[in-house]
Amino acid sequence: MQNLNKFLDISPEVQQALDEGKPVVALESTIISHGMPYPQNKETALKVEQIIRDNGAIPATIAVIGGRLRVGLSPEEIDYLGKKGHDVTKASRRDLAVLCSRGMDGATTVTTTMIIAHMAGIEVFATGGIGGVHRGAETTMDISADLEELANTPVMVICAGAKSILDLGLTLEFLETRGVPVLGYQTEELPAFYTRHSGFSVDYRVDTPEELAQIFHTKREMGLKGGVLVGNPIPEEYSMDKATIDAAIDQAIAEAEEQGIHGKETTPFLLAKVSELTGGDSLDSNIQLVFNNVALGAKTAVALRAIEQ
Repeated sequence: MQNLNKFLDISPEVQQALDEGKPVVALESTIISHGMPYPQNKETALKVEQIIRDNGAIPATIAVIGGRLRVGLSPEEIDYLGKKGHDVTKASRRDLAVLCSRGMDGATTVTTTMIIAHMAGIEVFATGGIGGVHRGAETTMDISADLEELANTPVMVICAGAKSILDLGLTLEFLETRGVPVLGYQTEELPAFYTRHSGFSVDYRVDTPEELAQIFHTKREMGLKGGVLVGNPIPEEYSMDKATIDAAIDQAIAEAEEQGIHGKETTPFLLAKVSELTGGDSLDSNIQLVFNNVALGAKTAVALRAIEQ
């Protein structure tokens, strides 16, 4: 990854934290541009950074701005991405070289946030949910690049599981084949983003940030490549009824098929449609689960630094 570092700009605050061995948590920017409307996206992003600080770590929101891989954004830059919204390119691994060579902006997905975090030396990344194997992938081959990145890039990703717009069973099968440990934080069941329940088991239940940190550290020490996926269920009080959310997702998927929506446009369309169908309840749940994940991310990053020092 070192050959990409000439394209990398790390903010002074994040660089100082890394130099001093302080805990840092990476954050993606697609959640700002594509995950929710303005100004909720900006307000959520700034609150997320504050929650990380409150839990003893330094936030590093990641994006591509003007063709530079940026690690650590100013409030003004977060506002800029929030206002541009869907006009910002949703940047996966395939997009990075084009965006950098053209001097364009890009909002980082789970995949590109992992890549750039690893370049910068950041080991913990907290987000909403990961991509996965889409329903019908046996004919469309629509499989998120997030899964391949988890197999290759040594970053711990803390999320609320995968959205049930995906085929969760096939997503877990893919991760198992590629050797990615799927850990449940205080749960034996893979959370399904808006709801705590999916009906699918995780590989191992882990009950403390300290043990999460120890498992990641051990994997690194053993020289095993790839990341670790942590499923952290949405807090009970914000969890949506599984039947309600499943019905909304089924309707949204049917409309996406009717309109010929596919590829990287699929998830933003489905999230917006589910929010519309649930009267905005899903957006509120989305915000709360992100807050919950970044708090755990910060605690885990603190525990990891304590092990490594």
